[in-house]
Amino acid sequence: MNLYSDIANGTLPAVSFVKPSGYVDGRPSSSKLDLFEGFVKNIVDQVEASPTYTRDTVILITEDEGGGYYDSGYVQPLDFFGDGTRIPLLVVANPQYLPLRATGYISHKYPDHVSILKFIERNWYLPPVTHRSRDNFRNPLQLEESYAPLNSPALDDLFDFFDFDSFNSPGR
Repeated sequence: MNLYSDIANGTLPAVSFVKPSGYVDGRPSSSKLDLFEGFVKNIVDQVEASPTYTRDTVILITEDEGGGYYDSGYVQPLDFFGDGTRIPLLVVANPQYLPLRATGYISHKYPDHVSILKFIERNWYLPPVTHRSRDNFRNPLQLEESYAPLNSPALDDLFDFFDFDSFNSPGR
């Protein structure tokens, strides 16, 4: 699979994961952030320019939790391995066609990398990977002023980035 030609040819599968090489992954020990940003921008620009993908593609951009440059907010004790520190996650989509909650929306739910899998499973009505994988965890119930789930262990499915109710309302 060649990502760039698949975007140009409209032949991407329904879900694609892209892992940049170590030279452009933005990791402090082996790369530079501006190289990672350029890598991501190239993909976003191609998807936005594509008549096939601009209407229904969501791009989730995240980074590895390594490097020690992210804050040390509440870390949920999920299992033997625990959970990582909080990391950035950007949601890119065309709000003309997809029901993004708001430009610049910041979610205060408790997600981690598995939340991307939970999003895919919910969006395509798929079952969890196994009966014991983290994608089985419930979505978090949280007090408005707290990042810590009341129903731990819990991981968000990222659907709070979208407002399907108002997007599908009459008059839209």
